[in-house]
Amino acid sequence: MAQVIFLHGASSSGKSTLARALQARIELPFWHISIDHLRDSGVLPTGRFRAGDFDWPAARPAFFEGFHASLAAYADAGNNLILEHILDRDEWLGQLRAGLARHDVFFAALHCPLDVLMARETRRGDRPAGSAAQDFATIHVGKRYDLELQDADGVEANVERLLAAWRSGKRTSSFRIES
Repeated sequence: MAQVIFLHGASSSGKSTLARALQARIELPFWHISIDHLRDSGVLPTGRFRAGDFDWPAARPAFFEGFHASLAAYADAGNNLILEHILDRDEWLGQLRAGLARHDVFFAALHCPLDVLMARETRRGDRPAGSAAQDFATIHVGKRYDLELQDADGVEANVERLLAAWRSGKRTSSFRIES
């Protein structure tokens, strides 16, 4: 059984920063994986999607289905994961819950004030304008977490809280399969 720490928060909420700090402190080897890693590595022909050569809305479902299946494959092979992801489709939670059912999934929310999200989104310039605000309003609705963190508390404090909660073994999130 692999360990999966799933960091869920709006675009630009600080998931990557938290994931890197957590990976540097946690006592087991963990992969840090996200969509951004794939995008930034050149796996996707991002420029051609942006140029209109390819239709991203048509390609997006297969991309995310493959991404979700790969996460299960990594975990099934025994790799621990720090996953940062935005569940912006309701069905994705069920897909990931089914794919990761054999593993210990710790589901953590990372909240960030809307004004901070919007400022970060503008500064970064690599997100569609308004995506942070859209995420802010929708992605946490109906989710049950093992831990809820506030970006404003700072990375070190959040790593400490996350490690303590993860080490406790208590799991009560949307990933816990009810019998």
